[in-house]
Amino acid sequence: MKNKTVDVKNLRMKTIKKYLYDITECIQDVSQNHTETLAKIIHVLREAHHRNAQVITMGNGGSASTASHFAADISKAWIEGKYLRYRSFALTDNVPLMTAWMNDAGYDYMFVGQLESILTNGDIVIGFSGSGNSKNVLNALKYANEHGAVTIGFTGFDGGKLKDIAHICMIVPSNNMKQIEDLHMIFCHMVKEVLVVETAKIDG
Repeated sequence: MKNKTVDVKNLRMKTIKKYLYDITECIQDVSQNHTETLAKIIHVLREAHHRNAQVITMGNGGSASTASHFAADISKAWIEGKYLRYRSFALTDNVPLMTAWMNDAGYDYMFVGQLESILTNGDIVIGFSGSGNSKNVLNALKYANEHGAVTIGFTGFDGGKLKDIAHICMIVPSNNMKQIEDLHMIFCHMVKEVLVVETAKIDG
């Protein structure tokens, strides 16, 4: 068999440009067609801040890190010498507690078990699931709905089951999991930025 000659530099550049092109197309689609959904999410979070409600996030894999990142961002957001403080945390951050629930109740209930101890009426529960079909996230959002929380979903593809469970669901218009996760992180930073600006201008 003959060795195939590959122009590595050219292949690398093509791959870089294609990825950037595809993610740009996705962002443009969101900008043109989905900003109202993002505005609804921001409104819900502003109202939650006014009543000092908890914001609880969750996800698996890459979405777990997004959930953790977002919870940290809105817990400590800097506004002209002061903080925009949310009572926010990710259910993925307490590893001993999470694994205890996984061990005793199963992976599909590791978030529900935690919610049972902390959820109060009017809290915000946010689930990140690229596919929209992560059972542990779906179970937690169902529980939250049944106990007076406002639920938000971030997903992609066709929205999966998440779109029918979350009160508000932001579906990234893509079938590429990597780019769905990219957009979720962009949304989180954008939401925090809008909250900071609005608080400084309106409440500050």
